[in-house]
Amino acid sequence: MVRVTETDLSEPAVETSQVRDEDRRLRFGAFDVNLQSRELTHKGERVKLQDKPFQILELLLAEHGNLVTREELRRKLWPADTFVDFEAGLNTAMRKLRDALQDEPKAPRFVETVQRHGYRFIAPIEKIKSADSAAEGASTICTEKVSGQGEIDGGRYKLVRARYVLVLAGLAFAAVPVLLLTLNVAGLRDHLLGGAVPGRIQSLVVLPLENLSGDPSQEYFAEGMTEALITNLGKIGRLRVISRTSAMHYKGTHKKLSEIAKELNVDAAVEGAVLRSGGRVRITAQLVEASSDRHLWAQAYERDLRDVLVLQDELAQTIAKQVQIKLSLEEQTRLTTARAIDAEVLEAYLQGREQWNKWTEEGVRKSIEYFEQAVHKDSAYAQGWAGISDAYNLLYMFGYSLSEEALPKAKTAALRALELDSSLSEAHVSLACVMRFEWTAMEKEFQRAIELNPNNAMAHQYYGYVLSAVGRFDEAIAEMKRALELDPLTPNKQNSLGATFYRAGRYDEALENFREVPDPDANSERRHRRMAAIYERRAQQREAVNELLIALRLAGERELATSVEQKFISSGYWPAQETFLWGDLREKQKRARKGQPALALAIAGDYASLGEKDEAFGWLEKSFQEREGDLMYLNVDDRFATLRSDPRFQNLVHLIGLG
Repeated sequence: MVRVTETDLSEPAVETSQVRDEDRRLRFGAFDVNLQSRELTHKGERVKLQDKPFQILELLLAEHGNLVTREELRRKLWPADTFVDFEAGLNTAMRKLRDALQDEPKAPRFVETVQRHGYRFIAPIEKIKSADSAAEGASTICTEKVSGQGEIDGGRYKLVRARYVLVLAGLAFAAVPVLLLTLNVAGLRDHLLGGAVPGRIQSLVVLPLENLSGDPSQEYFAEGMTEALITNLGKIGRLRVISRTSAMHYKGTHKKLSEIAKELNVDAAVEGAVLRSGGRVRITAQLVEASSDRHLWAQAYERDLRDVLVLQDELAQTIAKQVQIKLSLEEQTRLTTARAIDAEVLEAYLQGREQWNKWTEEGVRKSIEYFEQAVHKDSAYAQGWAGISDAYNLLYMFGYSLSEEALPKAKTAALRALELDSSLSEAHVSLACVMRFEWTAMEKEFQRAIELNPNNAMAHQYYGYVLSAVGRFDEAIAEMKRALELDPLTPNKQNSLGATFYRAGRYDEALENFREVPDPDANSERRHRRMAAIYERRAQQREAVNELLIALRLAGERELATSVEQKFISSGYWPAQETFLWGDLREKQKRARKGQPALALAIAGDYASLGEKDEAFGWLEKSFQEREGDLMYLNVDDRFATLRSDPRFQNLVHLIGLG
């Protein structure tokens, strides 16, 4: 049905790929922009916007609705003969533009980030008409795009002069729905009233359940219930369920479901709320189809706190029925394993998970205290043991603890969890992570973890690491892509896919992925170093130095960055690279002397790059003794390419089971 709305009577939005000379004053939302005088105003007040951000805005407006690639922005605004940090400059300019527009990158109203490509201006744009054209503009109608059969002119908007037919058209349009509702022609009445059968739902997101208690200290409980539901739904193999880390990006957001669904590429969402009062818990949940924003199912549950995990199993089974997915016998079994649990045990576990999810040293160490409280009160609580294993694994992986301190505790806890409940996907992942260089056993544990929970994004990601280490790159990339599908908003997954492309020698795809991750994040320094290495291999030395400088500045090593830049300007690329390597070595050795773990392999890589083979092998031996996880990539780490013909290298490869 074509509707005549208030906006239909205004001038249509700018649709051409170029803003014409006469279209110099435009409006979007509460903002006006004058491209002639280069002014941006918000509700009549001038907004300060520097030159580069304004130029970006102008380019985006000129290509309204179309993609403007990062390469286009670099070519037009950062000429090739200018020695600047393009990536840092673009990120800074985009941040300033978004600040001026009061726009959020995760919930954009104006500028949308297109993953791995560039940016797009998505808000409707109006020309600001002069007074003498206002009367004529009031007589123009812009018809809506009609989907399905009978699309008007292929879906394009057409302008219709309606001075003399506006009233008649309005009456005609008003009569159509009345007639259709009366006759129910071809079932259209049911469709208009929302009675149509929903489409097949194969993917969904569980949005953060709202805490209705009014007590902020109970947020951990609502988040825990959200995570439990995600985990349970993840056990259903034919349903793609977005991971907790991406789902939590929408906590407190008022973004439309259609926008969320587009960002996550899902068919539906589960929304709801949690109210805890004393020893009772009330959970409400509803299933909403993303394409129509139609509520397909809703239910409220109230239980004793000790029975809340059993309720989570019941919820997952009900949702599976609503999306018309038939559970296998094994899936049904997995969704009926929960047991009643003491309220204090559940409290301790959920608080532990809240701390663990912070991924900070303080948070992880605090999580161990909570998990240990849980298993002290109930030694048969498998999830508590799995939490302890996860925590010690993170302490080691993030360099907060030595391998001999953390890994044995992680292994003991994982084995205990699996002894109590062999169906815990996360416990299989934890066990695999401590099986350093036991390739067959590691692969078996990751495969079992994925079999138990096909939506375990971390299991896919870590399995991809193992496949990459042994040179099975096509399989590794497939696992990393799956992890990113399940957790699309977490930079960690994007970085991992980029790193896998890098190790496979697929440099263009690696750069594409690396460029889309905003700085700073936990992996920024390493990512920019890899980008520098890629540019070096492509003989793009200026770009390589730019990336290296970004990496050093992100790491806080500004003095070294200045030395490298000056050496490049005065002497060229290779002297600058040597300056970097020796400076990098000094910094790493200083940190190693202070007891920071997991540095031996990085130091060995610097020595190898400098051609200092004996020193490199000495540090490789130390890395092996410390069981550093990244040593698994020895055969595919290009820093050690010059060492591979040495018998000492072959011996080490044999010791870690790669040859």
